[in-house]
Amino acid sequence: MPPRRKLSDLDRGRAKGWLQDGVAARQVAQRRVVAPSVIIRLKQIFHATGRVQERQRSGRPRVTTEREDRFIQRQAMQQRMATASNIRQRQQATTNTVVSDQTIRNRLHNFGLRARRPVRGTTLTANHRAARRAWCTQHVWWQRQQWCCLQMSSAFAWNLLMVASECGGVAESASQKALFWNDSVLAEAL
Repeated sequence: MPPRRKLSDLDRGRAKGWLQDGVAARQVAQRRVVAPSVIIRLKQIFHATGRVQERQRSGRPRVTTEREDRFIQRQAMQQRMATASNIRQRQQATTNTVVSDQTIRNRLHNFGLRARRPVRGTTLTANHRAARRAWCTQHVWWQRQQWCCLQMSSAFAWNLLMVASECGGVAESASQKALFWNDSVLAEAL
């Protein structure tokens, strides 16, 4: 494993302690698996400043403030289905700060959240549409009482609700009337 070029704050403190105890810089470098130049530079910085912490570097300034970051987090928590562009638009309208969608995603990632990326569902084939249309025409004249007589299984409850909503019917589950197993078969009637 090649030697590291940086030390964590904890390792800097340990290295400083070993250097003060009289351990050679090369031995400290071997113990911390870093290049000897790192320890020598740390020793020089400590003698010059009396500290082992790294100084602040300039770097790129942040586009958003901490308050704006909290606003982004709050928007994502309140509206879980909001996309990064939706959050960006709300944030821009509120704070007049122009940021990119990627910045919003980065801020959400820092908070341990994810922006929702809308994915288009699979399109229905001609056979799917024909089967749904046939089911709708077969059940179009059902009354509310007939809809109440269906007890849906958990696997196909959503299919029934989606098809019923397309047909304009009302799908309500009632207990112990009939068991609806799939789109085409009414398996068990009591």
